[in-house]
Amino acid sequence: MLRSLAGPPPAPPVPPVPMDCVRATELCAADPGCSSRYRTLRQCLAGRDRNTLLANRECQLALGVLQESPLERCRCKRGMKKELQCLQIYWSIHLGLAEGEEFYEASPYEPVTSRLSDIFRLASIFSGMDPATTSKSNHCLDAAKACNLNDNCKRLRSGYISTCSRELSATEPCSRRKCHKALRQFFDRVPGEFTFRLLFCSCRDPACAERRRQTIVPSCSYEDKEKPNCLDLRGACRADHLCRSRLADFHTNCQATFQSLTNCPGDNFQACLGSYAGLIGFDITPNYVDASTTSITISPWCSCKGSGNMEEECEKFLRDFTENPCLRNAIQAFGNGTDVNLAPKIPNPAVTALPKVDKSPVLPDDVNDSNTAYDTSVISTCTSLQEQGLKPNQSKEQSLCYSQAQLTTDVMPDQKTFMDPKAGSSRQRESRILLLIPILIPVLGL
Repeated sequence: MLRSLAGPPPAPPVPPVPMDCVRATELCAADPGCSSRYRTLRQCLAGRDRNTLLANRECQLALGVLQESPLERCRCKRGMKKELQCLQIYWSIHLGLAEGEEFYEASPYEPVTSRLSDIFRLASIFSGMDPATTSKSNHCLDAAKACNLNDNCKRLRSGYISTCSRELSATEPCSRRKCHKALRQFFDRVPGEFTFRLLFCSCRDPACAERRRQTIVPSCSYEDKEKPNCLDLRGACRADHLCRSRLADFHTNCQATFQSLTNCPGDNFQACLGSYAGLIGFDITPNYVDASTTSITISPWCSCKGSGNMEEECEKFLRDFTENPCLRNAIQAFGNGTDVNLAPKIPNPAVTALPKVDKSPVLPDDVNDSNTAYDTSVISTCTSLQEQGLKPNQSKEQSLCYSQAQLTTDVMPDQKTFMDPKAGSSRQRESRILLLIPILIPVLGL
């Protein structure tokens, strides 16, 4: 009785939502007390000597004020208008608060809440491609076609291909700096439903895998005459606020953990793949090391040769790319058109009938998938499958996978693998049964 009269226990306090660091600085500047302490703290951190910071009373007082202000919790957004300024503010504070050089640094970016299933839905709706006109065998070619149907994607992709392929002289095949800048613009300004399809398309033959490897024009953006030491490459990256932020974000979202089903933090494939794409356009740019279709190996262009007594740390850094189960599972999940099924707040229907899209002339990419050459000078156009030399697949599998009315909300068009073999949720079983209905009805004579 006494418990009921007392009422329910008070709810735990809700943590404040972090604001972006630019706005947090503006609020601090409007407060004379915060503003002066912030200036003091920046002077204390100028030498980046934590022992000196802790020994100085003025620095301690400034640190105390900072930890109670929005500045300590501020974060940045990828692609925001003042992203670089925001990151500079973030690191001016957090670099001094860190206890020395950390192997893994916390991401300065706001957490990603979207998931791969959102990308699949957008890709199926906005690709503008009729499943009957896709290649069925080369999903990377289909990704290029879908990009060409979007003005922004086509323009920025053509731009970086042209920049990265422009030879300057016999000794300088391209401007690596301009190539990286054009790549960053593409991956920052084009939505994931297009960029992910280009980067993580699934392949069954080496020609397709080579097209995927060539997506970032690696001869300019990735490869070099010699491989630098990976720790030297990391050090150069951390000297730049933007590169440092992207690397920290990659480690935050792709650091392998064995406490989750997928080996990814929060079982969020989307966050890992987005962080991976955020590294492209820097000296630490990662890429596929070969055109293998049986295994996926990712690496930056570096080695651990000459690491001396730092070889163990170097190998650990490199393994976060080459032997990362989270990154590998995320790439495979995207290629298969699957995602981790978390309990939704509102149940979604198993099958969603997409509205019919008026067919427009297909503007496919160059269809030459030779392993020895990648034609980047022209993005050609044609109006039929026959002109591309593509033959429709007449297998029963096609009839299961490529009707618009049969696309599930978690599957990209053209993908034949609809779910993770290890997953066993009821939603996946229902989707598989629904997809078999068009085949079973004629057989049973219903």
